[in-house]
Amino acid sequence: MCKGCCSKGGCTLAMVGKVLLIVGGINWGLVGLGMLLGSVREWNVVYMLLGGMPIIEGIVYVLVGVAAVMKIFGCQCGKCKDGVCGPSMGGEASKPEGNM
Repeated sequence: MCKGCCSKGGCTLAMVGKVLLIVGGINWGLVGLGMLLGSVREWNVVYMLLGGMPIIEGIVYVLVGVAAVMKIFGCQCGKCKDGVCGPSMGGEASKPEGNM
C-alpha cells in the first residue's frame, strides 16, 4: 500500500539514481552522435564540465554505473522493500479481477 512517497517520486536514493541515469543516457547519446559526426570529445557533456578533473569525471561515470545496477535490482531501502515506493502499489490496477 502506498503511504505517500509515491506522489513525491519515491525515496531520495531512487530519485538520485533516476537523475543520474537520465544524465548518463543523454551524455552517451551525445557521445554517439559526436562519433557519427567525427568528433568524440566535443559532445561529451561530462568531459566538458569536468575535463580538468579526471578523477571526478571517473567518479561521475562510476555513479552512473551504480545507478544502472541499482535500477536493474531495484532500490533496497526500507520504503521500497516494503512496497511503499513501488509502481502501481495500492492502485486499482494491482488488484486481481474476481469475475472473469
